[in-house]
Amino acid sequence: MNFVFISPNFPRTYWQFCDCLRNNGINVLGIGDSPYDGLEEPLKAALTEYYRVDSLEDYGQVYRAAAFFAFKYGRIDWIESMNEYWLEQDARLREDFNVTTGIRPDRIGFIKEKSLMKEIYLKAGIPTARQSIVSDREAGRAFVEKVGYPVIVKPNIGVGAANTWKLENDSDFEAFYDGLPEVPYVMEEFIEGIICSYDAITDSRCEPLFESMTVWPPVMDIVNKDLDLMYYTCPRVPEGLRTLGRKAVRAFGVDRRFVHLEFFRLTKARRGLGEVGDFAALEVNMRPAGGYTPDMMNFAHSTNVYQIYADMVAYDSRRKAEGPEHFYCVYASRKDGHVYARTHEEIMARYGADMVMQEEMPPMNWPQMGRYMYTARLRTKKEAEAFIRFVQG
Repeated sequence: MNFVFISPNFPRTYWQFCDCLRNNGINVLGIGDSPYDGLEEPLKAALTEYYRVDSLEDYGQVYRAAAFFAFKYGRIDWIESMNEYWLEQDARLREDFNVTTGIRPDRIGFIKEKSLMKEIYLKAGIPTARQSIVSDREAGRAFVEKVGYPVIVKPNIGVGAANTWKLENDSDFEAFYDGLPEVPYVMEEFIEGIICSYDAITDSRCEPLFESMTVWPPVMDIVNKDLDLMYYTCPRVPEGLRTLGRKAVRAFGVDRRFVHLEFFRLTKARRGLGEVGDFAALEVNMRPAGGYTPDMMNFAHSTNVYQIYADMVAYDSRRKAEGPEHFYCVYASRKDGHVYARTHEEIMARYGADMVMQEEMPPMNWPQMGRYMYTARLRTKKEAEAFIRFVQG
């Protein structure tokens, strides 16, 4: 079996996907724009071969790289990047090389455009916030009159919380439209709730081989207000989220993928959505959760999601059960320019035995993820909250 992995060196932990695939007897063929000598040694060891292109943005170069692999190793069975940015290119490559294990271009709109995601949710009967494409002031005013302030505005196609704002009054509304970029935007009713993700690895029948829940802060506020980031993976998935997550997976036809589906858990009842504690759909992401979250899932569930994914690819099944112990795995970071009560040494003295990761993040991640991160494995939510306060207080 031949697996073409686009940009296997980003994020840096993705070498573990390659390693587990290789251990299952799969040829892992990397295409990237980084020099081979710059790849980390574990990734080099996991790749059967690496083809460097000048730019992954140049489809012609990427196509020629895949064609070279097809000529040398035979039919390509999988093409994946695990990266939101390359989803459309991945789909185009699958179409051109007749790869059936993944999303094709005719389905890409429903996983890239937020407005089309809403259509799927509504057809499937999954609760979700009201939304409208608002390309001009008249459309925006009509939507605000229907749902009231505050509202959220964000690009119809976009990753994370970039260029996302909360409009609380007419002044915010006018300021937004005065500087509206020339891309389609959607406006959505504001939901009071906690963001929870349903993360899963699915088989060829859209059945989950692995499920997890992570609780997130409003990333929009982290970026726009320069706040410290904290989030945590939970030991168990609540039944309400499990039910809606599986329903969404089937509605979108998500087979043989690692997915990250975002939901609100309501902290205030909302007519048409549910009561406090209920879940409502936010958006879908057809790739693993960002940063070190896959590793946090491993620590939380005493498992190996990289191996589960590789077993899905090779066998369309899961070969090893999770360990008996489950934890809260908590990420807390610090930013430059913020003042903290405790030193690094004090944090390590208090939580060193619980610490599973701690390091300086790459500069490109500082605005969202913080410059220095601490990740600990703890047994209770109370302990998790105390850890966050200790690191960021």
